[in-house]
Amino acid sequence: MSIVTTQQLARYYERFKNTDVTFNRQVISAVGLAAKGVYLKAQDRQLSCTVFSSSMTSARVVASVPGRMMAALKQPTARLSLRWCFKLPDKVEPMTFFVACRPTGFTHYAVQGPDVHFITLEFTQRPPDDLILILGSLLEAKFNSQKRKDERIVLNPETMKKLGLETREATLVVEGRASKCVLRDLSFSGATVLATGNAGALADRAVTLKFFPGDQSPELAIAGRINRADEVGGRRGILAVSIEYTGDPPMSYKLLINSYVSTFRRAAPDTGPAVETPTQGPAAAQVGEGPAGDAAAPTVIGQGTDGIPEEADPMDEAGVKGPADG
Repeated sequence: MSIVTTQQLARYYERFKNTDVTFNRQVISAVGLAAKGVYLKAQDRQLSCTVFSSSMTSARVVASVPGRMMAALKQPTARLSLRWCFKLPDKVEPMTFFVACRPTGFTHYAVQGPDVHFITLEFTQRPPDDLILILGSLLEAKFNSQKRKDERIVLNPETMKKLGLETREATLVVEGRASKCVLRDLSFSGATVLATGNAGALADRAVTLKFFPGDQSPELAIAGRINRADEVGGRRGILAVSIEYTGDPPMSYKLLINSYVSTFRRAAPDTGPAVETPTQGPAAAQVGEGPAGDAAAPTVIGQGTDGIPEEADPMDEAGVKGPADG
């Protein structure tokens, strides 16, 4: 995630405070939610629970509550604290914090047992900045992935540093055959890579692009289709391969791209809101909606015209060699 200011946190809170994020597997993996460290604290007792969804003002959890304790929780004066726990890739110890809340609704979850309930919690104060940052970043990435999907980030040392991307080395899997490639540019909806091969043989092939954003990050694997392959600078066998993602990229990928897009947007003159103002009332943030497309003339952000440093051969950089130069 990008570094945010106090003003950005306030902006996240004002625009997204009533918007729910559903904690499915993709979201849990992207934010590093440590499920075993999440629980409800009621007086001197701890109740293990599973977060189903949360906004910046409320949450819904699933928990097993014994009958006698349920009666106490239904009292108007009942007060709870929801403990959050996140495992950060660059930290040894998990990040934990409590959010004060009160229960406002109970729904019996009969499938799991007589004591298992969906519990609606209303936060009694503004949550810690850490939760605002996590939820705000997710919601902003979701919005930008739809509204700014064709803005390309040309990869060079400066943009890679801002992205937190340690290398441009990647793997392109075509019909089960993996080969090395070099990332040239990235967007929410697709990517361009430098690879070896025959342009005609690669056209319109289904592919999977794989790369590691950093040493501490899990590998990203994104399904796509090649919509164009062109020779680079007249070099026989060295291709610029344009990939259009055919499914919804992982949430962790959206956060990676948004970390740069949102920072670039804040640094540039403001031409409009960078985030979506939610409609009245909670709205679930669905992850995995809709296919991503690639515009014919996408906006390019980042320095350079082709993303290839002049001082180095991009194919040598990733250990990829094509046929002898023509």
